[in-house]
Amino acid sequence: MEYTSLGNSGLEISAVTLGCMSYGEPDRGNHAWSLPEEQSRPFIRRALELGITTFDTANVYSNGSSEEIVGRALQDFATREEIVIATKVHGVMRPGPNGGGLSRGHIMEQIDASLRRLGTDYVDLYQIHRWDPRVPIEETMEALHDVVKSGKARYIGASSMFAWQFATAQHAADLNGWTRFVSMQDHYNLINREEEREMHPYCLDQGVGVLPWSPLARGKLTRDWDASSSRSETDEFGKTLYIQSEDSDRLVADAVASVAEARGVPRAQVALAWVAQQPAVSSPIVGATKLSHLDDAVAAVELDLTDAELAVLTEHYVPHSAAGF
Repeated sequence: MEYTSLGNSGLEISAVTLGCMSYGEPDRGNHAWSLPEEQSRPFIRRALELGITTFDTANVYSNGSSEEIVGRALQDFATREEIVIATKVHGVMRPGPNGGGLSRGHIMEQIDASLRRLGTDYVDLYQIHRWDPRVPIEETMEALHDVVKSGKARYIGASSMFAWQFATAQHAADLNGWTRFVSMQDHYNLINREEEREMHPYCLDQGVGVLPWSPLARGKLTRDWDASSSRSETDEFGKTLYIQSEDSDRLVADAVASVAEARGVPRAQVALAWVAQQPAVSSPIVGATKLSHLDDAVAAVELDLTDAELAVLTEHYVPHSAAGF
């Protein structure tokens, strides 16, 4: 496993991040395809054995169950100081006023709730899960700054939004001497490259690390185009992501298959290696529901695609509308 700094920050992370949305009690919320605790723990242990030190979850995943499972497993299998725990805030966690969003009240309530579920005194990276148009960005940024100064989070990050929104948040922090975001977690893969237009150039200019989610396009780049999985059949959010330009997207997926066959490696390694080689990317976030998924993710870090292969993989891409936020 290789390690890198998250953008220009001092936080060192593994070149692959384990996304933990797949780990959560199936009856605890919105992910019927997630794995219960006893089935989840081997994946977290195997990730650690492979050198993965960075784990990304969110309060809203399986209504808190993901944080609980990840927290208990990391306590049992790892030393706290040697791992990086990232979680998120924004989603609705309870009915009624202030039950979701990025108000000061919700942020302060949810950082404490996440820490309880994770069984830790601090998270390394606390991320806003989306933009909240109902709350002044100054309120959100000051609250996040206070979370950092209280010692409950070491760094803060953002997720899926327009580049102008991200720039507005950073500007608010700069004007007031508050903590800046060190990372952007965005939707980025071979069939959704829209972040290359504005977000990634901005992140490179500002020294912000990029943590792409869905780098394998919910598995569409790892299997035959018309094939499905239990997750793809039940993931309602995922169904909204890849409904545009299907003909060109299929050609991109075919190109992944062609390069993988020529290299003699699984398609997942090729698709993930492409994401990892992009200049703005610090660490792709990879989900795993088979242990082989982890092996492929680690192998992809060492797969150096040639210029000719990169050209084959990107030649069929066509512009898409923004998807994922």
